Amino acid sequence: MPSPELPKPGGTRPARAPRDVLGLLGPAPGDSTPGDPASGDPASGGPASGGPASGGPASGDPASGDPASGGPVAGPAFDGHRPPPAELVADCVHCGFCLPTCPTYVLWGEEMDSPRGRIHLIRQGLEGEPLTEEMVGHFDACLGCMSCVTACPSGVRYDTLIERTRQQVERRHRRPARERALRAAIFALFPYPGRLRLLRGPLRAYQASGLRALVARTGLLARLAPTLAALESLAPRLTRAPKPPDRVPAYGRRRAVVGMLTGCVQSAFFPGVNAATARVLAAEGCEVVLDPARQGCCGALSVHNGREAEARRFARELLDAFAGTGIDYFVVNAAGCGSSLKEYGDLLADDPEYAGRAADFAARVRDLSEILVELGPVARRHPLPVSVAYHDACHLGHAQGVRNQPRELLRAIPDLELREIADPELCCGSAGIWNILNPEPAARLGERKARDVLATGAELLVTANPGCLMQITAALPRVGGGRIGLAHTAQVLDASIRRLPVARLLS
Repeated sequence: MPSPELPKPGGTRPARAPRDVLGLLGPAPGDSTPGDPASGDPASGGPASGGPASGGPASGDPASGDPASGGPVAGPAFDGHRPPPAELVADCVHCGFCLPTCPTYVLWGEEMDSPRGRIHLIRQGLEGEPLTEEMVGHFDACLGCMSCVTACPSGVRYDTLIERTRQQVERRHRRPARERALRAAIFALFPYPGRLRLLRGPLRAYQASGLRALVARTGLLARLAPTLAALESLAPRLTRAPKPPDRVPAYGRRRAVVGMLTGCVQSAFFPGVNAATARVLAAEGCEVVLDPARQGCCGALSVHNGREAEARRFARELLDAFAGTGIDYFVVNAAGCGSSLKEYGDLLADDPEYAGRAADFAARVRDLSEILVELGPVARRHPLPVSVAYHDACHLGHAQGVRNQPRELLRAIPDLELREIADPELCCGSAGIWNILNPEPAARLGERKARDVLATGAELLVTANPGCLMQITAALPRVGGGRIGLAHTAQVLDASIRRLPVARLLS
């Protein structure tokens, strides 16, 4: 049964809707739209003149407004480096099929917070209009879920348009100091697995102390610092995290050698998912190359937020880490990472040293479900008597078009009953760091998704992205959710292959 319509505030977009009190210390009067510091010179991969290091306008940026106060850019919105392609803008025929699938349009009912509205703003920018605060606010409000790409009958590449536009925004728009500080803090932490792992000890102590329940009961943190409250609510309950091996040998006849992304959030907060992924691959005849000490961020968060130079740097480092390993495939168990890895050829297309390697590597990238279906099963599946609601992570279903493979794998498990969730095309509100930057609307989207999950009556929610798991887990108590287990697709397959009791997944 579909969820009830989300209430719209007077049918119009709230004046500060995409912000929803972004500051770590609460709302700041006079702040403008949320944002990011400049991310660097895309041509060189180094810090841009005018980025965080220098505090001035970006190199080559025609801005003549007041950058310190977040003033508007004078002149055209876009510069000559990778602007949104005009031919892709022209593909949009304004049919409106994207509207009911767009989370921000569903939330606010505002045309400029829909894909076709944002494409209209992009067209204005290409025609010479300046990059205004209002325009940036509508671009920032986009979750980047790519549901519109699936819905569009004309095949409009909104994914390319919004990615190129965000790169322009990060180079050419100066955001207020509070917003720059927030995004700088996020990008100084989340793309670095080692820094995230340092948080495990304090976070485990906090969870064990009982303070988390006290904080939740008082509601004080949410009132004083909504961004910090969002981070606190999203943190998963941590368990022991043994160090992963460099390689895992194939069981039986070796069918393929695969590299495996250990990830940032995945390795720090969901190490059990990585362990299960490696075991499943090995059981299916794959030798798994992890080499976690050499792996860093794949650059997905940076790509999705317009930080082009940073994303290119992360991509080069990952390519170097797996150079010479002789892998046949590169396997990913996090949807957002997989969608970006498959675009490495485009990201580094103008890099003479890495372009060829990046394109070859991208062609070898597979989601876990893709490679398992492609190779075909050899490991025996044992019964798992459990009802499962499968949630399509946006960057797996919409961005990569991977929908059937996870369902095929789950249906092949004896005694497992697969149930579909209503409105599967709508995002849960996680969207990388969107739920941190926009905690209030993200919470509403999460609650809607949680209600739809509970309406299935399933015992177990399964998805293929750590952000979705955290977002829905945080939302379930707010909608009065009963006990429901949460697991990654890899963990369900691992439990079936190893003949583990269902209780292990439901605990």
